[in-house]
Order: sequence, then C-alpha cells, then structure tokens
Amino acid sequence: MPDGGASITALPKISLHDHLDGGLRPQTIIELADEIGLQIPATDAAALGDWFADKSDSGSLVEYLKTFDVTIAVMQTEAGLARVAREFVLDLAADGVIYGEIRWAPEQHLTRGLTLDQVVEAVQAGLEQGIDDVRDAGSGIRVGQLVSAMRHADRGLEIAELAVRHRDNGVVGFDIAGAEAGFPAGKLRDAFDFLAQNFFPATVHAGEADGLESIRGALFDGRALRLGHGVRIAEDISTAREDDENTYMTIGPVAQWVKDREIALELSPSSNLQTGAIAQWGDELIDHPFDLLYQLGFHVTVNTDNRLMSRTTLSRELALLADAFDYEVADLEVFQLNAAASAFLPLEDREDLAEQLIAGFEQA
Repeated sequence: MPDGGASITALPKISLHDHLDGGLRPQTIIELADEIGLQIPATDAAALGDWFADKSDSGSLVEYLKTFDVTIAVMQTEAGLARVAREFVLDLAADGVIYGEIRWAPEQHLTRGLTLDQVVEAVQAGLEQGIDDVRDAGSGIRVGQLVSAMRHADRGLEIAELAVRHRDNGVVGFDIAGAEAGFPAGKLRDAFDFLAQNFFPATVHAGEADGLESIRGALFDGRALRLGHGVRIAEDISTAREDDENTYMTIGPVAQWVKDREIALELSPSSNLQTGAIAQWGDELIDHPFDLLYQLGFHVTVNTDNRLMSRTTLSRELALLADAFDYEVADLEVFQLNAAASAFLPLEDREDLAEQLIAGFEQA
C-alpha cells in the first residue's frame, strides 16, 4: 500500500479543485498584512497556520468560508496577487503536480482600486513567474486559471465575460462559488448561456452544502462538465438488496447521468469532513462516499480544495484515501487519469498529460 511520504509526493499528479485564496503560505500572509497594516489573528507562521486549521474544522461551510476574510484581505494589490500566485505554483510543483487549475473570484479583489482585468493579469503574471521558476529548477508544470463568480452576488454575466475575454491569457474555465444553499446555478443562467454560446467550459460547486437539486441545477442550468465536490451525488444511491456475498445498489437518475457521461467529481476528502459535507454518512474519512463512488464507476478525482485551511497537500489527500480504503498505486493512477481526462484543455493536451502520468507511475 502507498505511504504518505516521498513515494506519493514523487508521483505525477493533477489538481483540478484548488482555491488560490485557500493556498497561501502563513508567512506570506504575515508579510503582506504587515505591508498594508492589517491586523491578523497571529504573527507567527506556525500559530497562524494553527488558527486557520482550527477555524476551518467547524462542520459548517458558512463558518469555514469566514477564514477567507483574512487571505482575501492581503490579495488586493497587483504585487500581493502576483506573489501569492507565484508561490502557489511553486508549492504545487513541490508536491509533484504537473498540471493545476487554480480557481479564484476576481470580484473579491477590487477593494484597493484594481479592475477585474487588472487582477486577472496580475494573477497570470504570478503564475507565469512560478512556471518559469519551476522550469529553471529543472522541472515543469502547467497551470490554468478557473475564474469564479460568487453565487450570492449579481455579477455572474460580467465575470463570465471576463473569463472569456482572457481565454487566451491563461483562463481555461469558469466556476461559481460561495454559499451554495439558496443560491442555485439557475440564478446565474445568463452567465451560463453566455459561456455556452462561446464554447467555454464550466465547473460548478454543487453537492457540497446542498443536495441533489443543487447538482441537478448545476447540470441543467450550469451545463457543468465537472462538479465541484459533488459528494452528495451519493444521496441518489441506495441499497437495493444484500446477500451473504454482495450488496446490490440502485442508482437514481441524476447519479446515473453523472456516471454515464463521466462528469468528473472534484472530491476533496479533508475539506468534505471539515465542512460537514458528508455528515449524513459519518464524521471520519472511512465514512466518505469516495470509495462507493469509485467502486460504482463514477469519474472520481482527488483534490485539496484549500491547502491552508485543511493543512494538506494533494499527496496527503491521496495517502489518507489509501490508508482508509486500502488503495494501491494503480488506484491512485486511475484518479489522476480521471483528472487528466477532465482537465479544461484541448484533447491533445489531455492525451499528453495522460502519457506523462502513465510514464511517471510506471517508474514508481
């Protein structure tokens, strides 16, 4: 069985669900806060890391999201955004990630006078610097921006237009984020219509803090090609009957659609525990529906969601799953190949990623 050490870190990996404002280094927060005179909960990196982890482990998505007030506050200048983006890439590469999609909400970074286009350009500059630094160190990584609209705000179409405007400047897809319950994808239907008209891909946060109706809306109104988390798709799966050797499951229509069309589930095990997304099944990783979905043939991927808040890495998430469900290296490879197939990249690039993954896992 794989362990949580260098063996998994060395494996090539793909990250599809990783928030820019959820992956800052604590020391960077301290330094950026000092530059703008911002008071923060702790001025020691270790203590600040502990604060984020403790506050995030609340069992509530709403409470979990409050920690972002601190990280977003230090990401309001071009220099701050670029630094965070550059370090984000370096940290991904150190974890063995060969392709990462980095999601964030530009509308949350305008309090110091920057425009939407300026913040996207600042992040892209930081990402490109990070890519160059990784290459100069003798390695390689590709990244793309996922531009998110906050689902409770009224800027969905504007943000969709921003994403499409920057499709040749690093933006590879669109997302909606924020409080899920009460803010269905249908409220941003004009944004999703615009994206469809421009053949621009979308993933939608759904099935985390709300259930099947949210997922249904993501698929119908959002035309989602992937589901952000999507863990509560398991609500549409039930036990039909059991005998001494087997359990026979019934898959409902929403789940069947997601399975049959290989709509990727961007599952984030540690985060799903912290936010209570899996509370109806239990409060330990072994209770997570991940393995049920995997065994039933769903297109599962493994993600970190927010590395700072969950104090995690993609390698750690894979190690936790391997320990909980006795996965072997071959299983971890399947999860990465699923992610490669679901990346918001041209077909040829996805095939190239798959070849890199297969070559890297063969050497393991």
